[in-house]
Amino acid sequence: MGSISDGESMQLLFSLLQSISFTAPTVTLLSVIIFLLLIMTGITAGAETAYFSLTAKDINYLKTKEGQSAIQCIQLLEQPKMLLATIVVANNFINIAIVITTNQLITGLLPADLPTIYSFLIQVIAVTFLLVLFGEVLPKVYATQNNMRMALFSAPIIKVLFSIFKPVSSLLVNSSNFIEKRMGSKQANNISNEDFEHAIELTVGHTATKEEVNIFKGILKFGNITAKQIMRTRMDVSGIDYSMNFEAVQAKAIEVGYSRLPVYDDSLDTIKGVIHTKDFLPHTDEVNFNWHSLIRNAFFVHEGKLIEDLLTEFQQKRIHFAIVVDEFGGTSGIITLEDIMEEIIGDIKDEFDEDDLNYRKIDENNYIFEGKMLINDMCRVLNLQAEIFEDSRGESDSIAGLILEISGRFPKINETVSFKEYKFTVLELEKMRIKRVKLRIQETEQ
Repeated sequence: MGSISDGESMQLLFSLLQSISFTAPTVTLLSVIIFLLLIMTGITAGAETAYFSLTAKDINYLKTKEGQSAIQCIQLLEQPKMLLATIVVANNFINIAIVITTNQLITGLLPADLPTIYSFLIQVIAVTFLLVLFGEVLPKVYATQNNMRMALFSAPIIKVLFSIFKPVSSLLVNSSNFIEKRMGSKQANNISNEDFEHAIELTVGHTATKEEVNIFKGILKFGNITAKQIMRTRMDVSGIDYSMNFEAVQAKAIEVGYSRLPVYDDSLDTIKGVIHTKDFLPHTDEVNFNWHSLIRNAFFVHEGKLIEDLLTEFQQKRIHFAIVVDEFGGTSGIITLEDIMEEIIGDIKDEFDEDDLNYRKIDENNYIFEGKMLINDMCRVLNLQAEIFEDSRGESDSIAGLILEISGRFPKINETVSFKEYKFTVLELEKMRIKRVKLRIQETEQ
């Protein structure tokens, strides 16, 4: 049985449409089809503007959301060339369908004795008006002002189109890649963070100290770090129960040794405010003092907030302490000005800090870490790039979470979990928490 070419298929479609008798139901049907096609072309055009106008901050926020649409957005953005090819191909197919259907509808509605030139002009004007207004201008203006909302709304539809047009999109992407290689195209402007850091070491490494070089590197990565990555997690937060008396509150403050403490009611998910221990000084001799009057308003931030923006808010509001919440409003942890500054200048030690609190160096290739230690802090200790674990860490921020993501289950004591040349051995468990981990860096053969 012979195959039908694309030209024969288009001719067959034209013949089929011309054979339609233009009764009221037919006009209604064609009008509905055109309306649905206009919606589809509006979605694809708006999606193109929305996806490719998302900033790094927007993408980081999407990564913190747990909805299906957000997950689909991230999956689509991981293949930008395929995403663009899918949108362009789908949009062109839809626009061709709109042109054919609209012309057929207008031809059937116009008088048969109307001169051809007038019929042609009416069709061109009508189709151009519909495509430009509803297929380009309106959706792209909306997507420019609401790129996040448009990206989330269109994600399921684009995902389906991605699957339908994958063969055609893959052909286009492979063809463009082939042409780029043949023309010797180099992506000279796409410089990675590693290239930047190497450039820093080359330019200032011979005159600056190691600490100064690390500060330069910290500034480079500063704009892409979120509050969740450096916060003190909920399990490590020391707070004051709202029902405590003043004597117990003072004892708690002395025990933990922090200058600012969150005040909660029943659980950390119900934060009443923040207490500054310096406010106790005028009232230390009062036995039944109502310490609730000293509670200050808490400052809440989303865990996906970039610390670059958070630092600006700290400066504007003249505060040093924030409660980090997840998308459901629950308390994820706390973050301080000191935590942010340490991302640039390294660990800040004061008279209350204990040395080697979270890790102990055995030799150049063996370390012992606490499971709660952040992955970023571990990488700083080992002088590694945090991006090394980016593809395996999932949503985890601590070493314990990284081990769970790599192994896919809860490991036993003395069990070793491997990732490339890094061997994590669980040394201590407490209920369902990994308390201590030994890291052995296996030297790779050069």
